[in-house]
Amino acid sequence: MSRTTRLLTLLQVLRGKRCPVTAATLATELKVSERTLYRDIAELSALGAPIQGEAGIGYVLRSGLFLPPLMFTADEIEAIVLGLRYVDQRGDEVLGKAAADALAKVAAVLAPEVRDALRNPTVLPGPPGYGYPQNAVELNVYRQAIRAQAKLHIDYADVNKTPSQRLIWPLALGFFNEARVVVAWCELRGAYRTFRTDRIASATEQGERYPGRRSDLLRAWFKLMELDEAGRFTPDKN
Repeated sequence: MSRTTRLLTLLQVLRGKRCPVTAATLATELKVSERTLYRDIAELSALGAPIQGEAGIGYVLRSGLFLPPLMFTADEIEAIVLGLRYVDQRGDEVLGKAAADALAKVAAVLAPEVRDALRNPTVLPGPPGYGYPQNAVELNVYRQAIRAQAKLHIDYADVNKTPSQRLIWPLALGFFNEARVVVAWCELRGAYRTFRTDRIASATEQGERYPGRRSDLLRAWFKLMELDEAGRFTPDKN
């Protein structure tokens, strides 16, 4: 095991421990001597790793901003690249920029020996789609409401252009090849619904949070989707 790999492995082991672990236990797990283990801990601490503890008591990795070179296999890197490039193609301008920034950050902290998998991946996301219909409301409006659990009043028109006004609890944004949708609880229908964003003429926060936890509501929606394979993502059955 190379020195770089050994240091990264030590960090991964410490991240998985909730309680202090003795040097003897760590040395046995990493198959190195205790002397080497102490030297590695000192080196990581000097680099800024928030390791707390001392010989004879044990060591634990505190939470902090330290991020060493990441340990990814070639397959893991290509999965990350494929996902981020897919986001760049299918996401809006905000997500596209975020994907590019995230890819740059990953590249900056990768170990040198695996960077080629990032530069020359063996998998590609395919050609871009044909584009999305124009939205009257920026997607950031929905993102902000989702994060704040804020109720939204929307003016909506279905596939037949029948207008309606809804008070919804936005839970997530869905990105498809032809359209984007807002997954939400609809107070008018008393049920989960999906609304195509290009058919929403306006969306206004009501200054009111919806009850419960978004994660619980979204989990319930996923369960319904599993039960209704044929009815998944039908934004015009509203």
